[in-house]
This record gives sequence, C-alpha cells and structure tokens, in this order.
Amino acid sequence: MWLIVNAGSSSLKLKAFDKDVEVAKAFVGEIGPDGHAAAMAKGLAQAGVPVERLTAAAHRVVHGGAGLTSTCRVTDAVLGQIRDCVPLAPLHNPANLVGIEAVAALAPHLPQYAAFDTAFHATNPEVAVTYALPLPERERGLRRYGFHGISYAALVRVLRGQGPLPGRMLACHLGNGCSLAAIRDGQSVATTMGYSPLDGLTMGTRAGGIDGNAVLRLAEVHGVQGAARILNRESGLLGLGGHSDVRALHSAGTPDADFALRHFAYWAVRHAGSMVAAMGGLDAIVFTGGIGENDPWMRKEILSGLSFMGVSPDLSANDRNETMLHDPTSRVIILLVPADEERQIALEAQAVMSGQAQAAKAGEGA
Repeated sequence: MWLIVNAGSSSLKLKAFDKDVEVAKAFVGEIGPDGHAAAMAKGLAQAGVPVERLTAAAHRVVHGGAGLTSTCRVTDAVLGQIRDCVPLAPLHNPANLVGIEAVAALAPHLPQYAAFDTAFHATNPEVAVTYALPLPERERGLRRYGFHGISYAALVRVLRGQGPLPGRMLACHLGNGCSLAAIRDGQSVATTMGYSPLDGLTMGTRAGGIDGNAVLRLAEVHGVQGAARILNRESGLLGLGGHSDVRALHSAGTPDADFALRHFAYWAVRHAGSMVAAMGGLDAIVFTGGIGENDPWMRKEILSGLSFMGVSPDLSANDRNETMLHDPTSRVIILLVPADEERQIALEAQAVMSGQAQAAKAGEGA
C-alpha cells in the first residue's frame, strides 16, 4: 500500500493507494509548528492504515528547481536540493520537507519518493523560461519554472486513456491557485506561472501578473515581508471582492464581488491567448481544479471570450458540469477532467520503484 502525502504548513492531506486504487484518506488540520509527526500518526489512524502495511510513501513537492525534473526516490542529496529550492517557494517547500521528515520519524526504513509540481514544465523551450536579466541573476535561478505540473500530467494521462490526445491543448487548472498551460502533443510548451506560483492569473489571494516596479513600490512602502504578505495572501479575488472563494463572491452580489469575478475571467482569456500563440493554434480546452470543475458561470465567461477562436460551448452541458462541454458546431473540443493529482503521484512513484527494482536485478545478472 502506498501513502501519498500533501503537507502544508498547518495541515496534512493523506491518501492511500493499492496500485492505482484509492483505499483510504485522511485530513489533519491546525497543526502546530512541531506537530507534523504526531499529525502523521493521527492521520494514518484516521485512515485506518497501519504503518506496517505501507510499501512506500510519495510526496507532492511544489518546487524542484532546474535540477529535479522527474519523480525520484528521496535521498540525502534530493533533500538537499529541495532545501535549496526553499527561497524559490518559501510558502510551500518547507512544509513539504516537514512531511518527508514526519514519515521518516514514524517509519525510518520506509522508502520515500517525491513528485514535483515544476517537473511537467521542464519541456518548455529555453526562450520561454528565460527572463531577460543579466547572466549573474539568471545563474541565481531567476527564471520561469511553472507549477500545477502534477495536475497537468494527470490530465494528460486521463485523456490518453480515453482516446487520441488533442494535439494543441489549453489546460486550465482553476482553483484557489490558478494557472494555464499550453500542452502540445502531451508536453508543456508554455505556462502562466513563473519563478513562483504568484505570476499569471488572478487567484484566490495572489495578485497574479504585476509590474516589477509596482512590486518594488510595495516593498518600499511596506517592507519586503509586508509586500510578500500583500501579494500572496491579501490580493487576488480577496483584495478585489472581499472573498477568496468564488462561491462566496457569487453569493455576495456586491459590485466589488462582481468586478472580482469579471477580472478573473478577463485575465484568464488574456493569458489563454498567449498560451494558444505558444502552441500555434488550438484543438482543445480542458478545465480542471475546484473552479474549473464546478463553476459553470466562470467557464462560460472564459469560453465566451475565446469564441473568436472557434470555441462554441454546449451551455446546457456546461450548466450540468458534464465532462464534454462543446457544441457539435465547435471547432475546438471542450472537456472537463476532475483533478487526480494523488493518483498521478502514486503511479509515477510506483514506476520509479519498479524501474529501480528492474535495474537492481539487471545489475545482479551482469
């Protein structure tokens, strides 16, 4: 049995898989600074999964930097690389490390694996990931990385299992964090997030794309930490409409809430145009994530803004959150694919373990 761990700074999400079948899950919240090991034991008990039944554990790690571009076994060297990426993802990687340490404390000999949200975008061309900065700054790791890669990899896997994969696919991961990806022949060629998960679309509490000089002005007025707090935790839908959740904005019915929703849709359309340009055309649009899967109004607004590309939704199917959303006259396929990140992590980690076992057997026979 495989344990899949998604550790946040104060929460822990666990799922257990037998091969690719989910057999248990648990959530533990309100964890103190030094409480992840106890939370791990509590979560396993909640899920009814004894430690001795575990084959291995695999973790979602947000930032793998330029070096960690595929799912791998956790070693001391890999832990060091994840720590080196903490400045690139200060809100995420420390919590991911704590999750790995919590499993190690509970089961010291259990093999552990890490899957990286940045890895899927390693196929982006150099011109797409390079900031126009002096060489010394680029050598510090200042470049575009992209995120939500595990979600996009899962989306590609699911669609491949259903038939031929659309050649040029605009993938929309819309949740509290949001991004778009241009996926050509199953590989990412561009994405809206950059050096950090802050860039790109309007999000729940993140500002999305913003001029660098505006960031410098915020830092001048509020200090670096204050600017970071504003940009990451107090902006986006929350800053515009008073709520970070689109359901609350729909319910609020205020002018500010309405503006926030329209802002979200407008910038999704603007960035979609950029993604389509990077692919050289558009064959399919795929929605995933909490908003992407459950908000017919938002999908309709985004699809309406892309009608000039031959996008024609079936509005009745859209209202019912069906998996196939395009009208028969549409030149572009429109699909809804439920997020399946934990299963993707499990499958990738199992493949790595299997490959290592095969390599070991081959070495024994040499």
